[in-house]
Amino acid sequence: MAEQQQVKPLAPAAFRDEEEVLSTQLNLRKRRYVQCCGCISALSLILAVVVLVLFFTVFRIHDPKIKINSVTIQRLELINGSLRNDVNVTLLADVSVTNPNVATFKFSNSTTLIYYGGRVIGEAIHLQGQAKARRTLLRNVTVELDPEKIQAVPSFRSDLNSGAFSISSYSTISGRVKILKIVKKRVVVGLNCTTTYRISGRQFVGESCRPELDF
Repeated sequence: MAEQQQVKPLAPAAFRDEEEVLSTQLNLRKRRYVQCCGCISALSLILAVVVLVLFFTVFRIHDPKIKINSVTIQRLELINGSLRNDVNVTLLADVSVTNPNVATFKFSNSTTLIYYGGRVIGEAIHLQGQAKARRTLLRNVTVELDPEKIQAVPSFRSDLNSGAFSISSYSTISGRVKILKIVKKRVVVGLNCTTTYRISGRQFVGESCRPELDF
């Protein structure tokens, strides 16, 4: 007698429909997951590019600049071919500090030294302050020059006879620029100037300045 063939029963229609629904939902979830990951990756890349652009443009810290706009001398009194030792010579300088950054440049006390014949003949201290973002701060600097130190320079007599003195100045400002408490930079800005003072016209001529930076 021939063996009867066993026939595998088909799954109920309701069960097959449930499997198809689950498979469709799983594929949909995978597709959404891939799309979500793609969006996050794209946004992260865009954010990184924006941060880099800001870092090299807006957030890039530029060096502040010092400039001496004008210099005058007061109380320079000559008697019998020499300076009065009882009266200090006053040097007045109009100084500007330009801050090109998008954040305030805050600086501490700074100094200005006046040289004649390689010797320091006067010194002034500037009080701390700040130059606002993309602004220029103007300051008047007063330096008292010691007549005895001036006359102690070996070339004083010959310079006096020629009617001109070669004077140098060195100003420094030490400060810090901080952007959003993230980007910080300490800067020491110096300005070395040389000029000639003509006694007859009581004015400075031929000024030459060289900026110096230290980080």
